[in-house]
Amino acid sequence: MRFRPCIDIHNGQVKQIVGGSLQDEGNHADVNFSSARDADDYAKLYQKDGLRGGHVILLNPPSSKYYEKTLQQARRALRAYPGGLQLGGGITAENAASYLKDGASHVIVTSYVFQGGEINWEHMEKLKREVGREHVVIDLSCRRRDGDYYIVTDRWQTYTNVKLSVRILNEIAGCCDEFLVHGVDVEGRSSGIDEKLASLLKDYEGLPVTYAGGIGSMEDLKRFGLLTEGKLDFTVGSALDLFGGTLPYEKVKNCCSLSF
Repeated sequence: MRFRPCIDIHNGQVKQIVGGSLQDEGNHADVNFSSARDADDYAKLYQKDGLRGGHVILLNPPSSKYYEKTLQQARRALRAYPGGLQLGGGITAENAASYLKDGASHVIVTSYVFQGGEINWEHMEKLKREVGREHVVIDLSCRRRDGDYYIVTDRWQTYTNVKLSVRILNEIAGCCDEFLVHGVDVEGRSSGIDEKLASLLKDYEGLPVTYAGGIGSMEDLKRFGLLTEGKLDFTVGSALDLFGGTLPYEKVKNCCSLSF
């Protein structure tokens, strides 16, 4: 169980948002925190503290007027900590290699490999050919509907027909190096983890999985460790004091020494 830090960028600023509020129209999101610091400041901090495998996420689509500013911030982070961060947001087989050249260790992909509501296996294979599966993270972020978890795309706005399950994780595992799963219904709310989702992910025995969503206190973190038996990595955003919350970054970064 490892802490994976994050740098979320929206409208050219490092921000923490309520995940389910993101809308491409009007570049809107309900914002928990907007930072006066640039993305590379956070990258340098994570590098100093030896935290690897953090996520830099572009929250604007390429069609947004803010996209270039957002991308510039992301590239500053990647270049400040080469090989230490992963990049997600608008990744395709055509642009993935350029981000690796900028310093990303992995690219994080959802919408490109889930199209028309289904898994696009042709795109999965093309991405793997272009950059190697060892540089690919598949983002299986999901929202709950009718008692099941459905993978969502387009910055969590569009439901696919694909239900998240251990079977799906096993099917996709040959195309990537890791999985990232945001529990979108609790993302950015600091209101506690999605226990059913965390339990589902715990039952998967395979590639590394990072869970994101709802961790708001050290009690939540301890509960997460107990529930998942320490099998999953995790990320914390809005709740951290780095991003205006009350959860001490210094405690969280050392949490893996806790006994669960």
